[in-house]
Amino acid sequence: MTATARTPAAAGTPVPRPPRARGRAAPGPWRRRLYGWDVRYSPYAFIAPFFLFFGAFGLFPLVYTGWASLHRVELASPDHMEWVGLHNYVRLLDDAFFWNALYNTFTIGVLSTVPQLLMALWLAHLLHYRLRAATFWRVALLTPYATSVAAATLVFVLLYGRDYGMVNWALGALGAGPVDWQNGTWSSRIAVSSIVIWRWTGYNALIYLAAMQAVPDELYESAALDGASRRQQFRYVTVPALRPTILFTVVVSTIGATQLFGEPLLFGGAGGQKGGASHQFQTLGLYLYEQGWFNFHLGRASAVAWTMFLILLLIAAANMLIARRLRKSH
Repeated sequence: MTATARTPAAAGTPVPRPPRARGRAAPGPWRRRLYGWDVRYSPYAFIAPFFLFFGAFGLFPLVYTGWASLHRVELASPDHMEWVGLHNYVRLLDDAFFWNALYNTFTIGVLSTVPQLLMALWLAHLLHYRLRAATFWRVALLTPYATSVAAATLVFVLLYGRDYGMVNWALGALGAGPVDWQNGTWSSRIAVSSIVIWRWTGYNALIYLAAMQAVPDELYESAALDGASRRQQFRYVTVPALRPTILFTVVVSTIGATQLFGEPLLFGGAGGQKGGASHQFQTLGLYLYEQGWFNFHLGRASAVAWTMFLILLLIAAANMLIARRLRKSH
């Protein structure tokens, strides 16, 4: 006889239901509120460190320097401030050394910026075409930028030495007489400008190279089919495409020339803050340094700093106007 299996239902016992998967409980009001605060305020918390450091080391010194420029403040007693209004600025405009420093800054800026950017554009044009060991040449271009200002300037001081410098040795081999690079007027400006050119040409060349690589190859192919040589392609294709980048490098180089400090200070030796015996290569940065830390007039130094800041604002405004005209021309 075959035994039939009896189910629990047949036996009269209730059938057990499978356990339900328990879902997460709905978040309470306090958790929803925390989540809302996290979504709303977390981005501000992430960027807060930048604004804190900018306020402490950027905005506060700027405002305090502007306030100090309206007072007579001496380095010996910086807590004692006497209100003088715009006297420091008026005295600054009557100071012949200030105008000399402004003229030297402009002269050295032109002597260093124009050759620097032209050489950078030429080097970028060479690197834009296929060269062997292109990575090596790109790294070599950045080497001067990575070199310390002090180390580079001290090497150039040896090169421009009056009695044993290699530059005067080369000039003597060509039949020219030795040049007193540190004490001459134009010779010292050219020497300081050459340091700036050596340090920043490779950096700007890589900026130009990156911009050249963004130019579509179809433009060069079309120009080549029309019979344009490589020089004509550079003139009529590359340069117009690089106008915004060229404008950017001009503005950045001008700002750097306005703030030039380390190179002329170290090139001048012991009295570097004067920019030579007759202040022949004293820049605005050296003039500020001399007023504040050698003449102990912090109020006048603050006025010089704010004057430099206003000059930079004028440069930025000119950059905006030129960039707007370039966009409209396109």
